[in-house]
Amino acid sequence: MELEVGGPREPWERLGFRLDSGGACRVGAVTLRLRGGEPGGVRGWALAGAAGQGPIDGLPTRRLPAEAALEPAAEHPNGALRVDHVVVMTPDLDRTFAALEAEGFDLRRVRDAGTPERPLRQGFYRAGEAVLEVVGDVPPPGPARFWGLVAVVEDLEALAERLGERLGSPRDAVQPGRRIATVRESAGLSVPLAFMTPQP
Repeated sequence: MELEVGGPREPWERLGFRLDSGGACRVGAVTLRLRGGEPGGVRGWALAGAAGQGPIDGLPTRRLPAEAALEPAAEHPNGALRVDHVVVMTPDLDRTFAALEAEGFDLRRVRDAGTPERPLRQGFYRAGEAVLEVVGDVPPPGPARFWGLVAVVEDLEALAERLGERLGSPRDAVQPGRRIATVRESAGLSVPLAFMTPQP
């Protein structure tokens, strides 16, 4: 999988990602391609072996050959090992589920994470090495949209010390036995990003 991300490369480098001269890096099996002059956020993705054509419920999508070669993985100063999950928001969860499943994605589970006052459901798919987390039913009306991503790092506490005020305090994650910390807006990233400990 490849993710195309708008916004400048410098904030990523300050957070410890090693980018090549073209603004790309591989984190595990996921390639991040920074498109400096474009609007911020995840602008689209490229999937190896995807069956359909055009966007997936509004998510800009390119198709790659199933046998597409991976770029060499980088060793990142922040200790990033892989992308744990990519988050998509949608105002119509069932519609987005249907669009993903038409592309061959297999829904692994659905989780009710809301309250009676604010219902919230999440669906989880495998997208190669990463998990695709789809969150709904979230306004505004319209197509599904990319939101953010989470990267696994070797040593979250050491990274928190290194990044200082650019990273929030590590806390217990929803996943048992794991910890997570969110990059603060002051770091200047164009997309929400968090770092997480590996599976115990």
